[in-house]
Amino acid sequence: MKITNKEVIQSYLVTSARYDFSAYEKRILYRMVEMFQCALEGQKLDKHFQINDLLFDDLKEVTMPVSAFLKDEKDENHAKAKKALFDLNNKFMEYEDDEIWKIIRIIEMPKLIKRGYVNFVVQKEIYDALLTFTKGFRKYELKTAFGFESIYTMRFYELFSNKHEPITYSISNLKIMFKLEGKYKKTMDFIKRIIIPAKAELDKKAPFSFEYKLNKAEGTKKYISITFYPYEIPANMDEKLQAKKLRKRTSVKWDIDRMIYNYLHENYHFTPEEINNNRKLFNEAAVKTDLIAFLASKRRLAGEKRNPKGYIINAIKSEIKKTQAQ
Repeated sequence: MKITNKEVIQSYLVTSARYDFSAYEKRILYRMVEMFQCALEGQKLDKHFQINDLLFDDLKEVTMPVSAFLKDEKDENHAKAKKALFDLNNKFMEYEDDEIWKIIRIIEMPKLIKRGYVNFVVQKEIYDALLTFTKGFRKYELKTAFGFESIYTMRFYELFSNKHEPITYSISNLKIMFKLEGKYKKTMDFIKRIIIPAKAELDKKAPFSFEYKLNKAEGTKKYISITFYPYEIPANMDEKLQAKKLRKRTSVKWDIDRMIYNYLHENYHFTPEEINNNRKLFNEAAVKTDLIAFLASKRRLAGEKRNPKGYIINAIKSEIKKTQAQ
């Protein structure tokens, strides 16, 4: 099956989570993210993909072609596909809120249909975790992500895609995120086996990669953290996707992105009329800032205000002024 190149948004909760998914498992998750995002935006799914509500929306039944999560059209390794479904069924997320604590499987009751489809069930908390923006989010190109050989390349691509500011991770936290505790006791082995190969694959295939610098503990020779410097690689960028972004940024007639519209409506409770009345402001903010990330960062503060809508409108205006002053 040909992969349509599009950007999908994945919860940072999932991007930075501690796990040891295989590349095939990750591709299943990529497809789930893509499908759930389309549903959130009100887009019609391709006829080969289905999401059905079960038991009053507490469960989602997902159907997709096996070919949807194989690496490319030449990949016919169904044994690895079956193993990925089996392993995802045996992986868990820990969920806790003010009322309950529970363990949830990533997927449940996977089934391979002989006509070339897979079917499985997803609990609501997993569905929400893949789409929630309360922890921030990462954008990445689906086609590029599918083409990586290394799971660590996938992880770094998710972490640094569309980012430009330096970011520092402790080596111990990186090992926890990648579920490599107890391995690579020598820092140089970790760099050689994980960092350098991931960077090389990103440099070759991705529109984003990174430089890095090792940091020592003060007064010692021990390396304790790595500072990454993300950068763009124009030669690896999808021309059609870039042209679409440019048209969106430059067109004065650009309508509000459905993702922004839904976020304002669902998280700040703006009515359609209120969104329309502030359309010009939201459009300007979307062009000049990462508006979804900004809205997510202010959500808690807004909830503490007497007039959350007024607060976020003024906060957006202030943010636009900051970008103009830079």
